[in-house]
Amino acid sequence: MTDILKKSRRVVVKVGSSLLVDGEKGTLRAQWLQALVEDIAALREQGKDVLVVSSGAIALGRRVLGLPGKALRLEESQAAAAAGQIKLSSAWAEALAKHDIKTAQILLTLGDTEERRQYLNARATVNTLLKLGVVPVVNENDTVATQEIRFGDNDRLAARVAQMISGDCLILLSDIDGLYTADPGVDAAAKFIPVVKSITPEIEAMAGVSRSGFGRGGMITKLLAAKIAVNAGCAMAIANGKKLHPIDALAKGGPKAGTWFTAKASPATARKQWIAGHLNAHGSIRIDTGAAAALLRGRSLLPAGVREVQGSFQRGDVVRVLNEAGDEIAQGLSAYSDEDARRIIGHKSNEITAILGYAGREEMIHRDDLVLHRQEEMQE
Repeated sequence: MTDILKKSRRVVVKVGSSLLVDGEKGTLRAQWLQALVEDIAALREQGKDVLVVSSGAIALGRRVLGLPGKALRLEESQAAAAAGQIKLSSAWAEALAKHDIKTAQILLTLGDTEERRQYLNARATVNTLLKLGVVPVVNENDTVATQEIRFGDNDRLAARVAQMISGDCLILLSDIDGLYTADPGVDAAAKFIPVVKSITPEIEAMAGVSRSGFGRGGMITKLLAAKIAVNAGCAMAIANGKKLHPIDALAKGGPKAGTWFTAKASPATARKQWIAGHLNAHGSIRIDTGAAAALLRGRSLLPAGVREVQGSFQRGDVVRVLNEAGDEIAQGLSAYSDEDARRIIGHKSNEITAILGYAGREEMIHRDDLVLHRQEEMQE
């Protein structure tokens, strides 16, 4: 299983509160963080993109606001998150800067990863940061979250982020070794499970709940995260992060190094399968013969090759692609709304800004967001 991490090109690392914050003092575990950042720097030296999803804002904010050792009301949790987020983001920035790594803070909720426009904007922002060599540090926007803040879902948020950016490896660092057949703290006979190839009802029945004073998740949320990740073509590991250099330890393997959940497809394949399986297309785009031939060669669909736009849709919606005869030859995610698409059809990509008044994408549908039907059918 160590080959999974070795072969991965885009890695998402989720850090739990109980690892980052000293439970008794309510302060940052600076030495541990620095060791983790050394692991992250090593991944980047291997040519990998790295994104961090970090808990800890509420745990740090408790001490700042004088709220230690008590159950917090919703508004107190949100206040603690607001105060602690400043300390959390500063800690990551300072630790990464020691390795000459730039960072950027992104605050999201699960809703941001599910609502279409917010999802597209977040994905574009993160991809741009990664292209610029930045390590984005994502945290749940606890200050405005309501349902999420009660269940503590940075596990699922991390999986959603991995799905959003087409990550191929998600590492959940926690205070546990991985998945056991039962709670090892209760059942001494519980057996460690190093690899999960399919999340069956039996696997789900093994989940327990968090006994940590700070962590808000538990094995249940980790299994939910695993479902999201593997369905998106992203392998996932649950690993014990208590010791220094936890990612290095996971990479080296060994007894109880972590539980791996394997993915049956790549992120690109999973994304294409989702697009192909989407039955409710919001509209259609009819293209000329030259554009159809370009799609066969693996090209993107450019506005210049579009003859007609039909239906009503928004940016990111699934649309059908029709040839000149009106036969459906592909399906994909439109980079424009139907209104803007109608304004730029037949025009060259370098004319888009002047027509729309903003710098949109060069493609009407990017090849990564396009699924062709069987080529022999297209050539008939």
